Amino acid sequence: METATERARIIFGNDVGDKAYADACKTKEKFAKKFGDDQSRCHHLVSRDVPVIGERLGVRGLALAQSDDALAFPDDESPLIVGNIRMGFGHYRISMAIASAAHALGLTPYWFDLASFEGTTASQVIAYQNELYSLGSRLSQRIAAFDRLYWEPLNSEGFRQLTYNASDQKTMELAVPLFADLPRDVPYVATHVWPAQAAVHAGLTHVVNAIPDNWPMALHLAEGSIHTVQTPSAFLGYHQLRGMDKKRQLKPMPLDAIRQCGHYVDHELVANIESDCASRRKRLLGGEPVRWLLSVGGAGAQQDLFAAIVSHLLPYVATDQATLLVNVGDHKDVWEALERNVEGLTDVVKRHFGNFEEVAQLADEALDGELTGVHAFCDDDIFAAVYSSNLLMRCSDVLVTKPSEFSFYPVPKLMIHRVGGHEAWGAIRAAEVGDGTYEIDDTNEVLAMIDSFQYERELVAAMCDNIERANRIGIYDGAYEVVRLAVSGA
Repeated sequence: METATERARIIFGNDVGDKAYADACKTKEKFAKKFGDDQSRCHHLVSRDVPVIGERLGVRGLALAQSDDALAFPDDESPLIVGNIRMGFGHYRISMAIASAAHALGLTPYWFDLASFEGTTASQVIAYQNELYSLGSRLSQRIAAFDRLYWEPLNSEGFRQLTYNASDQKTMELAVPLFADLPRDVPYVATHVWPAQAAVHAGLTHVVNAIPDNWPMALHLAEGSIHTVQTPSAFLGYHQLRGMDKKRQLKPMPLDAIRQCGHYVDHELVANIESDCASRRKRLLGGEPVRWLLSVGGAGAQQDLFAAIVSHLLPYVATDQATLLVNVGDHKDVWEALERNVEGLTDVVKRHFGNFEEVAQLADEALDGELTGVHAFCDDDIFAAVYSSNLLMRCSDVLVTKPSEFSFYPVPKLMIHRVGGHEAWGAIRAAEVGDGTYEIDDTNEVLAMIDSFQYERELVAAMCDNIERANRIGIYDGAYEVVRLAVSGA
């Protein structure tokens, strides 16, 4: 069997070189020195209840045991592990889609968040890198030169290089102690590459690496797992390891290591595509207010743009031509900034903060009932913060979003400017499928598109037609396919 060292040194038959491998080893050593090295330990796990998605999706969580005699699965005959981290909201969102599909297929999904095990080396490393990524995302939206000269190139080309993968492979050896209690043959889906790499290092045999986005990057490689992608272009790009070395043509990824599965979407959304699209058409063409859902990303970036959009929509709301739903996730500071910067917002908004059941009731009643005014959503619980948008999508007409994982969801989308170059091809995919606009990076053009959707509602209705066509050929069935691959291991 190939060792962890060999996986970092040789990636799909491509030698990364002495210097790159030495640098990767130094990176691992740097983290071990900074956060402690617990590779000689075995961290035992216990299952626990999970807020929000526990009841709705049958999800169980995994946490550190307080004793050494704990077992993760004492009675469960059909587990599926969802290995994830919080890096923005996108990877959590994919995790929820996988868990939803697993639950629909009769499995028990276990939430395995490598960033949640307080005090372990792996969790500290991940938290440190996540904070750096979130800071970079926010700075990229505030400082144009930083975005153009550093953040955009890093996210589109820096993470694309094979040498970057070598560094992550070595670092994720530090996460192996978290896998001590997991059966080697348990179905395992990773929604970020680090949990995939760690699972392979730990010897798991049924590892699926659910790759996000639509731009091939070596960052997402976890040799020893089955790589899944959402689109045909991503499939070819990853197979060829396209652009992952600027100086040479790399050997391709073997075909048995990659699958094109379709978009990763929750069962609840896929199962209701026809009825939700029919309701949208009825509202849009029947003269009801256009329902706009603005969902702020996990890094809390793009605050100025959201303020401009909210300001532009308020007059439509005042004349019952639009309804505005704003989910700031767990970024209460973003909402407070919106209230400071948007004149009149405080006077008209109804807040739904820290009450997921209230959000769920509103979303459920709005499927067939009226929904007017301005509503704001915020929750300190990360599960409620992310899953609230899933509920609100079904009763919304247009989702305003950057080209994140939302690019692949079956709801009409207005695509605003990306946060990181890797997101660009998500908007391209949505525009070609026809369930979203092209990426719009100019604020005035965003506002003009809003006006077009308000006055020419057939544009949004046409997106609903495209969603239904895409659904008929299985474009949104990716989560089910990923789960089936993990169970079969082939």
